[in-house]
Amino acid sequence: MPKQSSDGYYRSRFYFNGKQYEARSNKSQPEADKKAALMERSLENGEVGASKNMTVQAWCNDWLETFKKGTITDKSYKGYLHRVNDIIVPEIGNLKLKDVRDIHLQKIVNTRKGFSKSDTKKVLQTIRAIFKQARVSRLISYDPAENSLKMPMATEGSNRSITDIERARILKTAETHRAGLWVKMMLYCGLRSGEIIALQWKDIDFKSKRVKIDKALESGSTEIKEPKSKAGNRSVPIPDIFLKDLQAVKSEPFAPVFTQATSGKRHSQDSFYQSWSTFKRQMDIENGAKLSNRKQILISTLALDLIPYFLRHTYCTDLEAAGVPINVAKYLMGHSDISVTSKIYTHTTNEVIDSAAKKINSILNKANL
Repeated sequence: MPKQSSDGYYRSRFYFNGKQYEARSNKSQPEADKKAALMERSLENGEVGASKNMTVQAWCNDWLETFKKGTITDKSYKGYLHRVNDIIVPEIGNLKLKDVRDIHLQKIVNTRKGFSKSDTKKVLQTIRAIFKQARVSRLISYDPAENSLKMPMATEGSNRSITDIERARILKTAETHRAGLWVKMMLYCGLRSGEIIALQWKDIDFKSKRVKIDKALESGSTEIKEPKSKAGNRSVPIPDIFLKDLQAVKSEPFAPVFTQATSGKRHSQDSFYQSWSTFKRQMDIENGAKLSNRKQILISTLALDLIPYFLRHTYCTDLEAAGVPINVAKYLMGHSDISVTSKIYTHTTNEVIDSAAKKINSILNKANL
């Protein structure tokens, strides 16, 4: 009777062309046997390691099934599944594994420009893991991901507020671009990208002029869940200047507020950031970017580090400039620790100092009457 080994896995082994293969499961022996049968059939069809003409997609599927599924948490596995199926395979899935070069992989990494630094790192790490294992498994003699891939410059900058010029340009483009509505939501209400994606019309109270945040898209997956911490649950005021924009496009209570341009469906993490890319492109062109004959941007007018998070960061500095107490800003930002808010509440301006002076003088004058 097959038993789990000391590491908690059931194993099923077989030989193909003189080489031993193994499939494993942390659930049951029948599942391990089923995986082994599928692997053997794939080998017979030339879809995996035995074939020198194996495609990237075939290897990615085999890599996920053999080296990831059942060996990591479900959340981590979903993250790998997303990065493989939505980012890597669409770009190079049809290439033969042996034909992939570093330039193919760098182009994939470069498409993450504008995404968060952590997101880009995960994509880079996934690519490296896929091709390192391919080399270890002797499917390729050259690892195109080894030591050569670089992080896009735009993801390396530290968080900052947008400049006055950037604010003016962003708001101008927001009037005509489809992503303009969520761009304003992030700038005027300080929501995170996952919170924006999860937002439904029932969450917006037009009478009280508030937006309720009680859910978010889970990072690295397609699931909408409660915020990571209790602090994420909050009610944020909607400025009058933005409320009318929302009223103009109001829809059914359970419909997503922000949708993909082509399908009308709720945004995924990828489509959200792709919409930011097209937003930035339009803004760049509107402000005089130099274009090639094929309409590619040759010389940009925008800062290389401009990412959506800067809009949320700016909301927090706007709260400081308006004299909002830091404990209130902590709540509105959904921070669980006030030290996170305090790191942003450092951008004191002359206006803030002058305002503080007027308040102090007013209190002292009243006290001395």
